Amino acid sequence: MREFLKKIVIAVLTSEAKLILRKYRPKIVAITGSVGKTSTKDATAKVLEARFRTRKSEKSYNSEFGVPLTIIGARTGWGSPLKWLEAIRLGLGAIFTKQNYPEILVLEVGADRPGDIKKIREWLKPDVAVVTALAETPVHVEFFESPEEVFEEKAELVKNLPPEASVILNFDDEEVAKMRDKTSARILTFGFVEGADVKGAAYGIFFQDNAPAGIEFEAESLHIKIPNALGKHQALAALAAMAVGKVFDIKPEDTARALSLYSSPPGRLKLIKGIKETLILDDTYNSSPKAAQAALETLAELPAKRKIAILGDMLELGKHTITAHREIGEMAAGKKIDLLITVGVRAKFFADGATKAGFNKKQILSFGDSPEAARELEKIIEQGDLILIKGSQGMRMEKIVETLMSEPERAPELLCRQDEEWKKR
Repeated sequence: MREFLKKIVIAVLTSEAKLILRKYRPKIVAITGSVGKTSTKDATAKVLEARFRTRKSEKSYNSEFGVPLTIIGARTGWGSPLKWLEAIRLGLGAIFTKQNYPEILVLEVGADRPGDIKKIREWLKPDVAVVTALAETPVHVEFFESPEEVFEEKAELVKNLPPEASVILNFDDEEVAKMRDKTSARILTFGFVEGADVKGAAYGIFFQDNAPAGIEFEAESLHIKIPNALGKHQALAALAAMAVGKVFDIKPEDTARALSLYSSPPGRLKLIKGIKETLILDDTYNSSPKAAQAALETLAELPAKRKIAILGDMLELGKHTITAHREIGEMAAGKKIDLLITVGVRAKFFADGATKAGFNKKQILSFGDSPEAARELEKIIEQGDLILIKGSQGMRMEKIVETLMSEPERAPELLCRQDEEWKKR
C-alpha cells in the first residue's frame, strides 16, 4: 500500500511540474554526475541569480520526488500525508494562478537505479546539461551491473538534446569528456587540463589569520577567490558555473564577483572551529571513493600540528565494498596523517588497507558508530589538531562534528541533516 501511494504522489507531482514548465517556460539547467552535483548546482545558482530570477534544488532534491518538488517550489513531506497534500496544493496554485515564477531553474538530477535519469530527462528537456565527474567506483553502483552502466546512465542527460541546447562537460574527467559523442547540442568544456573551453590554472588555498580561508585560481584572465570553500573539486564546480554563465551571456568579471559570494554547502569540506582550539574539516554530507580521495588530498594540502582522519563507512558500493575501503585506507597511509579513526563495520577495511601500506597499527582506532566515536574523540583530540570527518549519509558522521565543534549551538546553521525529521533518526 505504501509503495502504491508513493507512485500516486510521484505521478501527481510530476504532472503538476510538467504543467508548470509548460505555463512559465523557464530555462532549465540540469546537473548530474557521480560527485560534485550539489556544489556545482549551488555555484551555478549563485552566478545566475545575480541577473535572473533563479530557483535551485533544495539540498539534494535530485530524485523523481526532488525534481518535481523544486519545480513546484515545495518541500518533501517525509512521512506526513498532510505535508504531501500541501506540496500538491502549492503545485495547483502555481498552475491556476499567475505567479512571479523563476526565469531559470537549476536542478540536480541523480540516479539510484537504471533508467532514472532518462525518465526525468524525457519530460524535463533541459536547455543546459552539466556533467560534473564520474568515478571508477560510483555511488549507488550496487543497483547497476557495472560502473560502465552507471556512466551510461549519467550520459542519458545529454542525449537527444536539440542543437540549440548546451552541454557542459568536465574536461578533466576522461569519461565525461567522451560524452561529446553522445549529443548534437552545443558543447562547452571546463577544467584544469589543456583544451578546456573554460580553463582554470594556479589553483591554491589562501589563508587569513594563519588559518585556511578558501581557494583561489585563475580563469578567463581573472584571479578568482572563493572564501569558505576548500578542495580542487570546489574550483571545478566554480569553473562549471562560469561555463553556464557564458551560455547566458554573463560577463566573466560578473561571474567572478558572484563566486566570491559563494559558500560551499554544509557538510562539504567546511572548516569549523573545534573544542580545544582544534579545526574540523567537515565533509560529512556523504561519501564515495572519489569523494574520500578528494577529502584526503585536501587534508594533505593543509598545515597542522597533527592531522586526524575520521572515516566512516562508504555505503551502496555493492561488490566493490571491501576493495574500495582498502584502497582508500592505502591512500590515507600515504597522506602523512597522524591518526586514523574508522567508524562502522565496513570502515575496518580502511584500517586493513592502511596497515598493509605500512601505517602504524597503534595509530588506528576503530569504533562501531558515530556516538561511540564522538565520546572517545573528546578525550583524544589535542590543541592544534586538524580533523577530517567523512562518511556516508547513513553513518550520521555530523553527530561527531556536533560533539567536537566549539559552538554546538550553531549546528543548525553549519551542519548538514539538521531538519527535525533527521534529528529523530
